[in-house]
Amino acid sequence: MSFPRPPGIISQKIRKPDVNDKDSAISNTLPFLPDLCSATALVALVLMGELLALVLVLALDGLREFNWQRLGLVSLLVQWVILPSAAVLCHLRPYLSRLSHKRAVGLSFTAVLAVLGAVMAIQRALRAHLLQAGFDWWGFAGDCLLGAICAGVVLRYAYLQQQLVNQQQAELGARIAALQSRIRPHFLFNSMNSLASLIAVDPDRAERLVEDLCTLFRASLAESRLVPLQQEVTLARRYLEIEALRLGGRLRQQWQLEAGLEGIQLPSLLLQPLLENAVLHGVAQLRKGGEITVQCRARDGALSITIVNPLPQETVRLCRESNGMAMENIRQRLAAYYGDRFRFTAGRENDHYRVVLQLPLLPRESAQRGTGVAMKSKRHTEVTQ
Repeated sequence: MSFPRPPGIISQKIRKPDVNDKDSAISNTLPFLPDLCSATALVALVLMGELLALVLVLALDGLREFNWQRLGLVSLLVQWVILPSAAVLCHLRPYLSRLSHKRAVGLSFTAVLAVLGAVMAIQRALRAHLLQAGFDWWGFAGDCLLGAICAGVVLRYAYLQQQLVNQQQAELGARIAALQSRIRPHFLFNSMNSLASLIAVDPDRAERLVEDLCTLFRASLAESRLVPLQQEVTLARRYLEIEALRLGGRLRQQWQLEAGLEGIQLPSLLLQPLLENAVLHGVAQLRKGGEITVQCRARDGALSITIVNPLPQETVRLCRESNGMAMENIRQRLAAYYGDRFRFTAGRENDHYRVVLQLPLLPRESAQRGTGVAMKSKRHTEVTQ
């Protein structure tokens, strides 16, 4: 399978910006409250409600006279307040993120108080009907006050929790952006020299070189995000085309790409630094050159990428240190995106250097390929040369 090079001119764009793209490290609108519709949040709310009911019953009856029947009734009442309030806040969540914090606080607290007042009113009305007594307004006011205090505490906790998540996302986005900005192609000056020599000899190849350079630098300056494998492979091939202008027939390449992987998402500019190391510290150091092999396939619910390049018998220490810095940069970027759910090994094997990446597939991608669950293997990093 091959990924054709997209036709184009200098103004061609590899990726059009999408304001609704969920791959971006930082969203334009930050959530005000956590997603209360998720299963984890609902379980936490139910447990908090049960703890609150237990505290109320213990405060009324004490431990010796503990009444399980009262605990069941109080639990039922508390859950009738918590679950509808969570549903209301869940539907208001997109709207709250667009409001100022003061208005979002007022609206969310008002919504919870409305649910609380309705449930308490129904409970007091049913109790008055069953006991054939009047409506206890003082009891209703006390219940509402106690519920408002508890709701305020819970909302404050949820707000602080979401702000912590927002801060972590912002720090993660800044970290990824910083790592991305450190990727500065070392081939720039060599490419400029090749361009200068080609302008008079072969203007068509010089124009194509300018297009490739524009595409590469547009990608390096773009926002850090996940991109399709097809786009990443196209970008990597353009880089190798630039290096081929300098190295000629010494640079050979072989691509082994499994069908059906074009849409799999991975961090942008992941292949280019690895191929740059393969060229600078491998093929370019050999008088006869060599062949770079790139293999992409799906394996055990993960995307497996293997890059193999020849090495000279003795490598220069400076090249080794530069290679190690690039490997560490890639490892940190993968850790920022995937946590500990990736595998990254790199090292010398006889007269070749092998890099193996195993990236977890997104749930959607796993379902499309029939793999079910994405890989959750431990990260293992070995960078030696």
